[in-house]
Amino acid sequence: MFSELKFPVPWGHVAAKAWGPSEGHPVLCLHGWLDNANTFDKLIPLLPRGCYYVAMDFSGHGLSSHRPAGCPYHFLDYVIDVRRVAAALQWRRFTLMGHSMGGAVAGMFCFLYPEMVDKLILLESLGFLLAPEDTEGWLKSKRRVIDRLLSLEAKQQTPKARSPEAALQRLLEANSHLTAEGGAILLQRGATETPAGLVYNRDMRVRTSREFFTVEQCVKLLQKIQDRVLIIISQDGLLVPHNLPSRNHFVKALQEAFESNLKEHIQLAEVPGSHFVHLNEPEVVSGIISNFLTAQNTRARL
Repeated sequence: MFSELKFPVPWGHVAAKAWGPSEGHPVLCLHGWLDNANTFDKLIPLLPRGCYYVAMDFSGHGLSSHRPAGCPYHFLDYVIDVRRVAAALQWRRFTLMGHSMGGAVAGMFCFLYPEMVDKLILLESLGFLLAPEDTEGWLKSKRRVIDRLLSLEAKQQTPKARSPEAALQRLLEANSHLTAEGGAILLQRGATETPAGLVYNRDMRVRTSREFFTVEQCVKLLQKIQDRVLIIISQDGLLVPHNLPSRNHFVKALQEAFESNLKEHIQLAEVPGSHFVHLNEPEVVSGIISNFLTAQNTRARL
């Protein structure tokens, strides 16, 4: 059983759902890009029941309000969303669990507010978004963001309505890592029923939000982490070598940086499954996460 939460913000509200006793150890769960809080629906019931889990929808995702017209979505805005929710819940110290982009947001929050986080769980994320490797690539990425935002504003398209079957099919076509069941779970919170059919809730402007780091920047930021870190990488996910042929050295350098800087504070686990293993096959990761959440020693056994 879960309950729905709403946190007022100047442009509307941030929506969330919660499991467990409100007096339990707080765990804030952050979903990936274009997803929503339902991404944790199958995982959280398998985790320790003494915790209070709150899975939030980032602005422009799920049931949360879209940002005002003319306002782009900056990566730091998602970090601010986390800070707002933590303040509304009156949490002074808590665990962060993030999947994919949510892991990058969780990582940035740890760098900015290390005293507020006791443990960090990264699902198919290294806590950073990979930077273009040259200046021209970086400039092109920034120009693309601006052009895409202005193009969306110029079109002002009415969201397309689809049948439930077509909406699910479109979601699965855009993400080969999702199963039909997982896609249907995300769609429950990611679309609204209208007389014409289902309309996706996500704000298309969220496609313009990115924040990249170089390896050197990552290493310096890692030194700010005070909490213990669990990183779970799927064998058929987005961070394994054969899926990142042009970025192998980046991922390897980042993993080495984690291990050298955090040492006994870090745990790396590679599991079978896809980018959405926590949703498709939650039992594959639930035991690892549960042990990490309940462990009191400096290095839990995986």
